[in-house]
Amino acid sequence: MTKSSARIPVSPPQRRVLSKRHRVVVMAWLMMIWVGGWCAGTLVDTSVGWTQGKTPPPDEQSAQGYLIEVPRPLMTRDVEQILSQLTRLSLAVRQSSSDAENASGRRVSVVLHFQQSSGERGGSASNESGAEAGGSGRSTTSLEDALKLARAISGSDLKRIRPIAWVDAPVRGSDVLLVLACESILVSPTGSIGDATFGETPGDETTQLIYQSIAKRRSVLAPEIVSGLANSDLAIARVRVAEGPTRFAIGDDLETLRREGMIVEETIWSEAGQPLILTADQLRELRAATAIVDSQEDVADRLGLATLRSESVDASGEAVGVLLRINGPVRRDRVRRWQSNLAATIEAAETNTWLVEIDSPGGYLAGSASMAAFLADPGSSIRSVGGYVSREARGDATLLALACRPLMMHNDATLGGSGAEAIRPEDVRSQRELISLIAQATGRSETLMRGLLDPSLAVHRYSNRRTGRIRYAVPGELAAEMQNGDADEASEWKREQRIELGEGLSAQAAIELGLVDEAVDSLKAVATNVGLTDVPRQLTDRGLVRWVERLGRNDGLAFGLLLLGFMMLSTEASAPGLGLPGFIAMLCFAFFFWTKFLAGTAEWAELLAFGLGLVCLAIEIFVLPGFGVFGIGGLVLTVLGVVLMSQTFVIPRNSYQVGELTQGVWMAIGGMGGLVIGFLIVRAFLPQAATATGLAMDAPSSDMDRLERIADYDHLAGQSGVASTRLRPSGKARFGDQIVAVVSDGSAIDPGQSVRVIAVHGNRIVVEAVEE
Repeated sequence: MTKSSARIPVSPPQRRVLSKRHRVVVMAWLMMIWVGGWCAGTLVDTSVGWTQGKTPPPDEQSAQGYLIEVPRPLMTRDVEQILSQLTRLSLAVRQSSSDAENASGRRVSVVLHFQQSSGERGGSASNESGAEAGGSGRSTTSLEDALKLARAISGSDLKRIRPIAWVDAPVRGSDVLLVLACESILVSPTGSIGDATFGETPGDETTQLIYQSIAKRRSVLAPEIVSGLANSDLAIARVRVAEGPTRFAIGDDLETLRREGMIVEETIWSEAGQPLILTADQLRELRAATAIVDSQEDVADRLGLATLRSESVDASGEAVGVLLRINGPVRRDRVRRWQSNLAATIEAAETNTWLVEIDSPGGYLAGSASMAAFLADPGSSIRSVGGYVSREARGDATLLALACRPLMMHNDATLGGSGAEAIRPEDVRSQRELISLIAQATGRSETLMRGLLDPSLAVHRYSNRRTGRIRYAVPGELAAEMQNGDADEASEWKREQRIELGEGLSAQAAIELGLVDEAVDSLKAVATNVGLTDVPRQLTDRGLVRWVERLGRNDGLAFGLLLLGFMMLSTEASAPGLGLPGFIAMLCFAFFFWTKFLAGTAEWAELLAFGLGLVCLAIEIFVLPGFGVFGIGGLVLTVLGVVLMSQTFVIPRNSYQVGELTQGVWMAIGGMGGLVIGFLIVRAFLPQAATATGLAMDAPSSDMDRLERIADYDHLAGQSGVASTRLRPSGKARFGDQIVAVVSDGSAIDPGQSVRVIAVHGNRIVVEAVEE
């Protein structure tokens, strides 16, 4: 009983404990599911973003990609060169990896840029002649060359290379095979691919098998589309049948569907006998092109690259070059001569490298822009255009320098800044199209180019928060550009410091901005960089003229010519009849004008002002002695002529022109100081020199001198009198009751002023003014 009535201890209710545990387990499972879903969503977003041109996954992302310009048409040497570059890049990826695991996963992005072929540009005769010289008359790439390159870039040997085709222009013929061999395609609004059998036999089965084989490696386009590209005899259409999805039908298949009436909707893409052309929009519709791009920067953004480095394709063989020196101001006639001389080297087909040395303040924006566009795209026969800024490339001459690739500067040289022409913002806007072409051809920043020409542009540095890529832009222009895009892309760019371009750039600053490749001390270093063994011959048809042009840039020589000329002129004026000083003066002034004329700063108006000044000075000295209108006017005209011969402007409108004007004025004043120096030399040395050379007779004896005198005025020595007329320097003076002809000591003496006789030479009486 006791046992039965005893209370048995009961454990705490198990339901509560189990319920709590269940909640913990359920929460843990929910957390795991949420984390897993988030990770999966992230991977999906990353994958979708990559297909839409956003940031690639980490194993595919690269801070730097490479851009290779594909010559069109492709020659055998070009194929070998591209393969060599791709192999070198592939090996560089392998060597930069620390272990085998990383080496197997890392790849480098290489963009194959398909631009207009040399035959399609049609912009200038030089380009046409260059294409003919470089392409041996062939206008399309051979199927053999295209197949060799396509197999290589789609094969396993270059697995560390991720090839991307950038279709920036219509691609025709066998070049289409190279596009199909790439992993992905980027296309410009004006780009397209098609007519793959251009230059080949249409309908050839071997050609169709080749295209299908290469396209199958990448699966960028459907097999029906590839067949339509490879055989223009087949009609191709997009059809929707009664029971089935929308698909492409081609050739006999299309005819069967039409005959059986199974087509509900049909869109013709190309008729039989007409080549299939896929435009940019059609490539996007087919999802063959991942994005439509407008510029090299846009390509880098779409690929998630911080930088896209250009890798030029050099022609094989030994480099043979010529040297073009651009010295002094840029003028219309000089631009024409430079372009014609360079075009002649293309026509001769004996040169494949241009070396351009620049030391110029500019002076003609339209001419410089035209010349720069010619240098940036000389044609396929010119494999390299190297530039060297030896002292300065100011004003519009900046474009001439930036059109060269590679471009090097002397350590003390200056790039940009105000120059010989005052460039207005509207002038830069009028040349923006050419500036854009130059920037695209050389891979440099168009905004920096415009900023160097127009200091009023506020150019800032921007960095991309996502990729780290750097670009330079004007805030207002960037904001307008982003308004046309999406807001997310606009928020990715972070504005940083403003780039000061008004005073030009030093070599180091230009290198940091990516405008200059290297700083060197000599032109020979540039020649070596472009593959030349030494500095080539200078491109000129008149060696003496080019030598004088270079002398015209030497300010020390110009000052020396003026100083010597005025010294000899003063000597001839002080001792008329010598002849030799006058002849030397004439030679100095003529050579001074010649150097300035060939240097581009002197014209006939400046020569007229300078010549009239010298004539006025001669009239003042020999005809109307004194210091009147002719003397003052002669000095003003002479100084004006010298100043205008040393510059290309009349009124300065920027800091560079103010400096040139100041230098010209001091040169003129210093040169005319030779008049004083010449006078002093005559007074000090001419009597002795004349006696030694027989130009003067021996002094007569005192008795002979007294006997030959017509009148004797020795008694007036030391006497004081009054000037009867104005002495300039000759005139008359009264001594007591006697009025005689006198000559002053060089100073002008007014009538009525007291004078004193200081010397008597026969009948010549020299007097000086006496202060009252």
